[in-house]
Amino acid sequence: MTKIKLLIVDDEIEFASTLAERMELRGIETQIANNGQEALEKVYFSPPDLVILDLKMPDMDGLEVLQGIKALHPSIEVIMLTGHGSTASGIEGMEKGAFDYLMKPVDLNDLLEKLKLAYEKHSKA
Repeated sequence: MTKIKLLIVDDEIEFASTLAERMELRGIETQIANNGQEALEKVYFSPPDLVILDLKMPDMDGLEVLQGIKALHPSIEVIMLTGHGSTASGIEGMEKGAFDYLMKPVDLNDLLEKLKLAYEKHSKA
């Protein structure tokens, strides 16, 4: 099986770093972007298979970044993270092409299961 390439996009640097370490320990090749512009550059130059995308960021919100990702590479599956009790924004993200969304604080096992399902869908695209 090929190694999953994951991009974590979150302005909370400590959260993104910790999550990246946990993914790497599970054999997932992981990159981090701490803002929307950086995320779109990484998607353009080195497209991942999957993206974990925070909804609330200072430069661009997650929905804008999602639209940019889907414009560049429609087959990249995106899991939105919302930490502000906003299920409506998570649902809006899914309407705009996100694979799914999870509430912060995220349960690692739930996230891993969503990543597995998203990668299966990505692999069939």
